Amino acid sequence: DFYSNYDSQKGLDLAANPYAELLFYWPSLERQVRIGGQVAKISVQESTEYYQKRPRDSQIAAHISTPQSGMIESRELLQQRFQDLQTQAAEHTELEKPEFWGGYRLEADYYEFWQGRPNRLHDRIRYVQRNGHWVLQRLMP
Repeated sequence: DFYSNYDSQKGLDLAANPYAELLFYWPSLERQVRIGGQVAKISVQESTEYYQKRPRDSQIAAHISTPQSGMIESRELLQQRFQDLQTQAAEHTELEKPEFWGGYRLEADYYEFWQGRPNRLHDRIRYVQRNGHWVLQRLMP
């Protein structure tokens, strides 16, 4: 699972095309794993439970950083918004999750494992889900 502002560029991209890939790369080991699949929003309940476990300052930042990636006049204005909400929220034991914030889950249907080799004859193994079964394939380097 991963969490974001639904109105962010990432959220808009996923709404238009709900497919994504994750990439994990370890250069010192010359290894890499790619995972791909459909992405869907998780339930409001799951998002709320996770939100409530986050540090208070992270909760406040989620509230004030909207529209995410939007323009803001200065760092000082951002800090002021943060400080203002921090002061207001001090009276509340729980800060409500914003409606525009929540989680996504990638349902993997593709895994690729890459192992680098000095002669560039890398090992590449792919697992693809087809009709409810995983199919193993060896790929060219």
